Amino acid sequence: MPVVHLDGVAIYFETMGDRRKPCLLLSNSLGTDLSMWDAQAAALAPDYFVVRYDTRGHGRSSSPPAPYSIAQLGGDAVALLDHLDIERAHLCGLSMGGVTAQWLAIHAPQRVLKLVLANTAAKVGTREGWMERAAAVRRSGLGDIAASAASRWFTPGWAAANAVLAGNMADTLNRQDAEGYAACCDALAVSDLRASITTISTPTLVISGRHDPVTTVADGEALCGAIAGARMAVLEASHISNLEAPGPFTATLRNFLQPA
Repeated sequence: MPVVHLDGVAIYFETMGDRRKPCLLLSNSLGTDLSMWDAQAAALAPDYFVVRYDTRGHGRSSSPPAPYSIAQLGGDAVALLDHLDIERAHLCGLSMGGVTAQWLAIHAPQRVLKLVLANTAAKVGTREGWMERAAAVRRSGLGDIAASAASRWFTPGWAAANAVLAGNMADTLNRQDAEGYAACCDALAVSDLRASITTISTPTLVISGRHDPVTTVADGEALCGAIAGARMAVLEASHISNLEAPGPFTATLRNFLQPA
């Protein structure tokens, strides 16, 4: 099983494509795993060395004891690049993965070629909200969170028309390690990059979902306003826009990553 070990934490990853081509590193959202990027990996592997991984506490990566921090999540991504001997990569993260991507662009800008921040914000939610969710998961598990996931992740019409995929995503969430999920909630509770993202000079694309109730278009506009030269694209989708609108998402990503 392809893993990178960092201070006792095993980070599971998969690669597709020719490693001689530019690397594209994809970082998953809270409660998902690297399979959320299946469509993008398949479409972009002919042109990029696509690297996907399960964030700690998710999928086949290990779930070390809490607390976690966004700095640790970012450090995991850097360690993966080091393990693969990749000096610089394009970076695309969605939601929590987008927070990780922001941290990398702030603290390790020399490792990032271009930055894509999808359905994310410099400060996602509130400290109180995340702490309440972490406590609920530690108390009762992920069943209730998984049962309501589709309403946060997808528009109602799409979820109804794609019930199998929406259900599979909910099942993936329900299978996550509850403590790993809660520890990531802890990390998001205290993460606030609003004062730091103004230092980002990496070419940046912000992707928002027009119907996203979690990280809104206004959140995307705030990112664009704070990051010099950032571009913005708004897709007809909700929170996990790369799944709800895979074609437009992949085309937008591809167009941005292409050399000028």
